[in-house]
Amino acid sequence: MGSGKDGQVDLAPDFKHWAIITTWDNKAHCDEFYVNSFPMKWFRFFGFEAFTVLLKPLSAHGLWSGKEPFKVGSNYQPATEKIAVITRARIKSNKLKEFRSNIKRAADQMKKSEGFVLSAGVGENPFLDQATFSIWENAETMKNYAYKSFDHADIIKLTRERKWYSEDLFARFEILELTGVFNGRPVAEYQPYRESNNK
Repeated sequence: MGSGKDGQVDLAPDFKHWAIITTWDNKAHCDEFYVNSFPMKWFRFFGFEAFTVLLKPLSAHGLWSGKEPFKVGSNYQPATEKIAVITRARIKSNKLKEFRSNIKRAADQMKKSEGFVLSAGVGENPFLDQATFSIWENAETMKNYAYKSFDHADIIKLTRERKWYSEDLFARFEILELTGVFNGRPVAEYQPYRESNNK
């Protein structure tokens, strides 16, 4: 999939950053793909940095291209509080201008939200199929951003009232492994945002 500018949540495409999201029934098949598949060899040949996250679905609702891509087990307790989130929406073409005029303020607010670690915008179809991948210190800080920050909560309200999407999906994950470099920094260096960061 393509990526937003500088790998961030941005509607402008960035031809230097690319993403791939895969789902697997077991880790052995996943490992085989990431070591030996043509797409991954292609990425490694041309790439200057790589950022890989292994995830386990904790909850998911909605569809991606008419399918439920993430299988969620029952009664599973994650080992850590840090979580990853994927939100994906197919935007109606007649709602694109209205969506574009609103989405930037939500992305800007996310970067300033307590507990935010990092985010990237990706999509398989520029402008119309948009997905955001983000990492948060814990579920509470993610929910505070989603439902209590004015800009994002307002956009959720507008989305429902004005029916911007023909399809959407929200999924939450435990982070099992986190390796590599993202935008020139080792991912191990990314820390949760706090108000004191700007003081």
